[in-house]
Amino acid sequence: MPSVAVFCASSEGIDERYKVLAAEVGFALARRGWTLVSGGGSVSCMGAVARAARAGGAHTIGVIPRALVEMEVADHGADELVVTDDMRERKGEMDRRSDAFLTLPGGIGTLEELLEIWVSRSLGMHDKPVVVLDPWRDLHPLAELVSGLVSAGFVRDVAAAQLIWTSSVDEAMAAIEESWAEAGTAVAVPPTPNEILEAEP
Repeated sequence: MPSVAVFCASSEGIDERYKVLAAEVGFALARRGWTLVSGGGSVSCMGAVARAARAGGAHTIGVIPRALVEMEVADHGADELVVTDDMRERKGEMDRRSDAFLTLPGGIGTLEELLEIWVSRSLGMHDKPVVVLDPWRDLHPLAELVSGLVSAGFVRDVAAAQLIWTSSVDEAMAAIEESWAEAGTAVAVPPTPNEILEAEP
């Protein structure tokens, strides 16, 4: 089954709507039979997306640096919990295990993950979809910054276009599927309710 890395917040004290959004993403991945690759924490949005994915029947992989096991409260409920030596190894392991990357609103760690995977896509180091889910426009200043950098000649149009902006969970899932289809990536299609009923003995 294909796997999707979700970059999101591990900070407490944020509005509950962000955790609800993360849970909706987890359920959406599970409905499609996709594997979740997360940062391996069990708190805030990172924990919400992992718990929801597992509740929906998805396989979950958490990747967390040893130094953050206690700080982010490692997700010991993950089907696979990978503990790395540092942040660089964490990101590399998440990249290696993922077929797409989805970024939710978050802080500087989330932005770092997004920018690094987007840069590597723009340099042709991978052809996996890089999608941002930004329903409340928290990350819109980044989109405006990139637009200005394109106008100034610092960022190529093709590179800017490789970052896909969405505003709903369904739109984000569709963007990932469409990108896989364009790249010729084989994606398992979940059965319809009628197909499930017909398959029952």
